[in-house]
Amino acid sequence: MLDQLRKKGFETKFQNHAPAILERDFPRALDELQEVLLSVEIPINEIIGSGGGETKGTQRMRKALAEKGWTKAQFKIEKTINDIPRESITHEIDHVKTFRGDFEGNGTIALEIEWNNKDPFFDRDLENFKRLHAEDAICLGIILTRGSTLHSGMRDFVARFGRNNRVNSAEDLARLGIDPTPKHKAIIERQVQRGKDFRSAWVNTFVSSKYGEATTHWRKLMDRVARGVGSPCPLALIGLPASVVTFPKG
Repeated sequence: MLDQLRKKGFETKFQNHAPAILERDFPRALDELQEVLLSVEIPINEIIGSGGGETKGTQRMRKALAEKGWTKAQFKIEKTINDIPRESITHEIDHVKTFRGDFEGNGTIALEIEWNNKDPFFDRDLENFKRLHAEDAICLGIILTRGSTLHSGMRDFVARFGRNNRVNSAEDLARLGIDPTPKHKAIIERQVQRGKDFRSAWVNTFVSSKYGEATTHWRKLMDRVARGVGSPCPLALIGLPASVVTFPKG
């Protein structure tokens, strides 16, 4: 399952009979997901330019999913006792698609992309999936996030960008349209005063502040799954590999 993705370095993890559900009832969902992800490329300039927020590459991935019918949806769950409303909860999911057909299951799949949020967003997503599955609103939940190699390689990617663009001073950053916050400028300056070269100080500051350990990435997601967060909702979890990051040729 998703063999082409794994050959390209994507990480996959399935929980609670998700493989059987996908292969038997939702083969088209697998095909669509694989088609979208195989085309994902995120130029290093977009990672630097995003400042740690959602890159244009992630936005393109969202657009590709939307074009295949994976669109944002709200689920409103209301409870009543003797016709008196007692509880109303709304869950918003970024990508939802309902599949229907003679040879596949009739049901809804929910998908969230966590490129670079604070890691508690995983708890939110998994608990949303759990609640919606318990209410028979979805059959399965999918989360896409930065894989292990992408997360661990971020410092090397940013350092390579710095070398390629001869980043050796604040003026060089300005030349590239990069303007660290006053807080980050102060951190860089302190590191330089302690003997670190400017480029290394900038790389360390950028990666630590924008793509640190407390953000959404594969290990943080696996920690939640190991603790049973989201269970018993069937889950398909996918980590984007380092190979999605591209550099200018030449």
